[in-house]
Amino acid sequence: MLRGLTTTAFYSPDFEATKRWYTELFGIPPYMDTPAYMEWRIGDYQHEFGVIHSKYAGSPLAMTPDPATIGRPAGAIVYWHVDDVPEAQARLVAMGATAHDSPHDRGTGFITASVIDPWGNVLGLMYNPHYLEILAAMKGTS
Repeated sequence: MLRGLTTTAFYSPDFEATKRWYTELFGIPPYMDTPAYMEWRIGDYQHEFGVIHSKYAGSPLAMTPDPATIGRPAGAIVYWHVDDVPEAQARLVAMGATAHDSPHDRGTGFITASVIDPWGNVLGLMYNPHYLEILAAMKGTS
């Protein structure tokens, strides 16, 4: 049923500041950049990371019926694999994010943490040995 991550969508009322912040984080500008939506393709699998302008909350574009959640952490946390969770969290905090959940060892090599970006979205960070095993198998280096 759930076959894989397609797009993560965050919200922001300040598109230009958001574009600068995430462009610095990802090291590339968005490949799609409209007044309502911008999107990057990032990571080993080129997952889509999108930002919807907050003024579209509640519209079909927003994909959410509850604009009251905009501007505060809510919903599911999507965890992105990183090689060093504490280092990644420190970098994001230095960029203006707020620590949401400090790094935790979840056992068998899994480490998680999260931050809240400057626009109230929760961004999950995870060191995930399974992710690395799958990536190595796909590249034929396992």
